Amino acid sequence: MNKTTDFLIIGSGIAGLCYALKVAEHGKVAIVTKREIDTTATSMAQGGIAAVASAQDSFTEHVQDTMEAGSWLPHEDVVKMVIENGPDAIRDLIDWGVRFSRDSTGEYDLHREGGHSQRRIYHAKDETGKEIERALVEAVRKHPNITVYENHIAVDLITEGKATRRRIKPDSCLGIYVLDNTTGQIETFGARFTVLASGGAGKVYLYTCNPDVATGDGIAMAYRAGATIANMEFMQFHPTTLYHPHAKSFLISEAVRGEGAVLRRKDGTPFMEQHHPLKDLAPRDIVARAIDSEMKMHGDDCVFLDITHKSEDFIKDHFPYIYETCLSYGIDMTREPIPVVPAAHYLCGGVRVDACGETDIQNLFAIGEVSCTGLHGANRLASNSLLEGIVYANRAADCSLQRLSENRPPFPRIAPWDCHDAQDSNEEVVVAHNWDEIRLSMWNYVGIVRTNKRLVRALRRIQMIQEEIADYYWDFLITSDLIELRNIATVAELIIRSALDRRESRGLHYTLDYPERDDIHWKKDTIIRKTF
Repeated sequence: MNKTTDFLIIGSGIAGLCYALKVAEHGKVAIVTKREIDTTATSMAQGGIAAVASAQDSFTEHVQDTMEAGSWLPHEDVVKMVIENGPDAIRDLIDWGVRFSRDSTGEYDLHREGGHSQRRIYHAKDETGKEIERALVEAVRKHPNITVYENHIAVDLITEGKATRRRIKPDSCLGIYVLDNTTGQIETFGARFTVLASGGAGKVYLYTCNPDVATGDGIAMAYRAGATIANMEFMQFHPTTLYHPHAKSFLISEAVRGEGAVLRRKDGTPFMEQHHPLKDLAPRDIVARAIDSEMKMHGDDCVFLDITHKSEDFIKDHFPYIYETCLSYGIDMTREPIPVVPAAHYLCGGVRVDACGETDIQNLFAIGEVSCTGLHGANRLASNSLLEGIVYANRAADCSLQRLSENRPPFPRIAPWDCHDAQDSNEEVVVAHNWDEIRLSMWNYVGIVRTNKRLVRALRRIQMIQEEIADYYWDFLITSDLIELRNIATVAELIIRSALDRRESRGLHYTLDYPERDDIHWKKDTIIRKTF
């Protein structure tokens, strides 16, 4: 079945929904999302969104904090642009119905998080992402020009070069092949503008606080289509996820440390002072490595996050969701420390884009976590991701609308998907096994602390698995599990290759073979392009 639309968006988090709302008055919009519309990383964000709001704060300080957190690899012009657009981004969200928390005086209650020099985090208690997702989904559902395709998973980008079987530079995007999970049919979506807003790739790792949908689909598709990929070695591990046998990597927000929580060893000794002058408010990469070091040094399975010195009312008021979730696992955070471990959280690299969020494939945009804008560098400052998502959604929308008004591209003519002689699979166990093996290899060999030997071992195994996947992919009818497996294998290879390329330690990439930062040779992005 062929479908055409003016604007095609893959993903339904903050970036994709904001873009949809910005362009919907000017044409038809299709949102493709592989589960329900609110099954996103955005909806799981606890902390909030960073923006300068008080007289005590300034754009300069926010820029400085971002540059320092990113180990001076962020592009300063991008950092300034995003941060200076922060107040407008907040106003947009409020206009769409987002209800941020206020204090007793009626002013917005601003949190402070690790790496921030000031209180500048807008939040909705400790379920900020859920509140943002709620408001944006409501606005999207009401708009007559927006159609949402739930339970649809993108298979591959359709480029002019692919459609015509010619080498075209620069290539342009014509749309995407999409699997309807309810029917098993692959549909052809043609679009004047295609937007990847598909999120990150935390599921590449065995332990992650990302939702199950975070399989790097947009990055893998863009890479296969010939787009430039950057900085994939910088996977952020959130320092504090709940350690419990029945908890599925539940995240304990940065804001808990921001409000005074202290990390302690099993015996109660605080340890962050030994690792960084900011102690428990150090940037995430520092805290994650410190926890990893402490666990290995003392042979412990976890460390403990202690906020019991705050009053019970304070904790319940500021962190009701975290409090209730911990309590459901038998942990009362008002009376005892929370057991925590690091887990894969946020990918600072992705599809390289320009100042408008456009890739080097024409009419293909990438916004949100799927992209590499230059904002985060080697490590993301807490609560800058939601800000980046909406700012780049706005810029991509402005660029799309300008191009639409100047020269409305015709709807592309695209051949339907050809499944050749593929048959129903009777080898699902192979898919499951490969999936588990990739994630375990990445956790064991490409985690918080790396070595070249571990990376080479991981790469060798991933490449063998990719050969198996390639055979399987073309022999059998495509399923969502197979699509995701293919994508995490691609993303895993990109992370490993990028990590091997960077011969220094910087931010989230720490290797025992090159333990020092090298600003002379490596203060630059890591770039990967597919060779055809």
